[in-house]
Amino acid sequence: MSKSLPLLLRAARGEAVERPPVWMMRQAGRYMQVYRDLRDRHPSFRDRSENPDLSYEISMQPFRAFEPDGVILFSDILTPLPGMGINFDIIESKGPIIQDPIRTLNQINDLKSLNPQESLPFVGEVLGRLRESVGNKAAVLGFVGAPWTLAAYVVEGKSSKNYSIIKAMAFQEPDLLHKLLDHFAKSIANYLKYQIDSGAQVVQLFDSWAGQLSPIDYDTYAAPYQKKVINLVKETHPETPMILYISGSAGVIERMGKTGIDIVSLDWTVDMADGCSRLPDNVGVQGNVDPGLLFGTPEAIRSRIIDAVTKAKGKTHILNLGHGILPGTPEKNAEVFFETGKNINELIRSSS
Repeated sequence: MSKSLPLLLRAARGEAVERPPVWMMRQAGRYMQVYRDLRDRHPSFRDRSENPDLSYEISMQPFRAFEPDGVILFSDILTPLPGMGINFDIIESKGPIIQDPIRTLNQINDLKSLNPQESLPFVGEVLGRLRESVGNKAAVLGFVGAPWTLAAYVVEGKSSKNYSIIKAMAFQEPDLLHKLLDHFAKSIANYLKYQIDSGAQVVQLFDSWAGQLSPIDYDTYAAPYQKKVINLVKETHPETPMILYISGSAGVIERMGKTGIDIVSLDWTVDMADGCSRLPDNVGVQGNVDPGLLFGTPEAIRSRIIDAVTKAKGKTHILNLGHGILPGTPEKNAEVFFETGKNINELIRSSS
């Protein structure tokens, strides 16, 4: 228990801290002019995320601009797929495309177990460089996609509005889907361990599309594999805090809190006080400011942040958005978000 450790790491471990740490999901990216300039020079997303020099540079851009309490690896939840034998591309404005969607037993049997040291050395390099660069001024965050969300991408072949193909598999060939989910759980756990060994101090599990499941199907196809990843990582890295994020999670918050996760990241569709009351005392919260608020006035942004932080008081809380920062967000408003977070105690005192 040392104040020399980064604030976000201390908070995520459940220690009493001087204020809630603050970072943003997708904090490196399209809202920043410096990122758009780099993207113009390097138009391939996979080049930007898999070239260690570019990934490192993009990861550091928001830290240099705003000094958030967390610096997250610039990567993608699909980055580990080629190491399992699944190729993909990310098309600007269209999103991920899986070149050969996984829909048969033979395809699943042909998948390789992920060896991150071999197939993802650039990730380890970037995490190590980030730790060296930020020291104890910020915690370095790693992240992965959870098994259900990865399966949704590789079965559908792209982003989906209704997830009809993977749901058809779930309800017609559940054993096939369970086999795929189990493969992803083991591989993703290995990937997280590699990220932690390389320098990640806190890690986030994105089950972005689990909010598309009914609670009964969440219990069948998402939660067991979230738990498997968490348990496998905790076996060897019990001290590393883990965060779970689901978009549209209001219907499954209690279920998220039972997975063994340390912190549940709430989206903005639930009131912070309500979300906190639905989680066990030992499970912290992250979030949950509406990203759309950052198109508003500085006064509106400050007011909403004060509301979220006040409602989470007494619980481990990492201040964040309820989803990723939106393209087109004014950079000056991102700065207001971070500055408000850093001066929150003073602002709460003066507003009461």
